[in-house]
Amino acid sequence: MTYLIVMALLLTLVQIGVLPLMFNLSNVGYLLGNRDEANPESILVSRAKRAGTNLLESLPSFLALAILSIVLTVDNSDLMLYWLALRVAYAASYLIGVAYLRTLLWLGSVGCLVMMALALL
Repeated sequence: MTYLIVMALLLTLVQIGVLPLMFNLSNVGYLLGNRDEANPESILVSRAKRAGTNLLESLPSFLALAILSIVLTVDNSDLMLYWLALRVAYAASYLIGVAYLRTLLWLGSVGCLVMMALALL
């Protein structure tokens, strides 16, 4: 289960830092400068940032439930893996712009968190 926590944190690093930077390489001067002028973001950069912000909203709950699972020796590893896979799929669907699928993936990830919490009771 510890491995899945590390993978969730790696997903956060990729989604918050790497993806927006990767999609914004054409604006390296802006990124390396003082950023005084308006940010010339592309649609992909904006989507990557919004997907990252959404991840940050559920990551604390995931980490708390994952750590409690380890401490209380409750095997939530399958649910943790499903949450991680759903979050990766959510980010991909956000980037390519598939709105309804994205919503279903988000609901699935929230369902995983609920089931993890119920398993701890």
